[in-house]
Amino acid sequence: MRLIRLLLIATLGFASLPALADGQASVQRLTELLGKAQTIAGRFSQLTLDGSGTQLQETAGEMLLKRPGLFRWHTDEPMEQLLVSNGEKVWLYDPDLEQVTIQNLDQRLTHTPALLLSGDVSKISENFEISHREAGDVVDFTLKPKAKDTLFDNLRLSFRKGVINDMQLIDSVGQRTNILFFGVKMNQPVDAGQFDFKVPEGVDVIQE
Repeated sequence: MRLIRLLLIATLGFASLPALADGQASVQRLTELLGKAQTIAGRFSQLTLDGSGTQLQETAGEMLLKRPGLFRWHTDEPMEQLLVSNGEKVWLYDPDLEQVTIQNLDQRLTHTPALLLSGDVSKISENFEISHREAGDVVDFTLKPKAKDTLFDNLRLSFRKGVINDMQLIDSVGQRTNILFFGVKMNQPVDAGQFDFKVPEGVDVIQE
């Protein structure tokens, strides 16, 4: 599913950052930052570029995440889509096509990047080689999958003042999807019903 593959990603250029920290220190730092947030809510803007840097798509929307493994990702019109997971299943609803695709959630962090922000933080070091740079209130992580059968070759994840700021996913052909988060709020009360999807009447259902 392309939307899952591209989910949660982007980059900002940070000049004059110190040398990369060693792997274990990076794992501990990332685990610390991710572990602070049991829920995350906010807006996002997403830009997808091909290998030459040509813009392919630009969208915006809202996200909602809750540990362990729950997420809701709503892309605004005119390219509206809704991606919802209850930690076991994933629903992708396309209102224009009047279609819902349902599949089991792939629990591998290398196959479902959304789980980096909403999943089990203890599994990060099992899936990635991690390094980071830190300067002032900005921490910039680089994650490279240990497995070969992954959906991306490189993932960058950045925090500002302890809050998720942006991510970037680069795939095997050099395509990049950048996502900038804003208005982020952590550890707010969240209705669990937000992570279940009721298929609208008359909508086609594809079960994978």
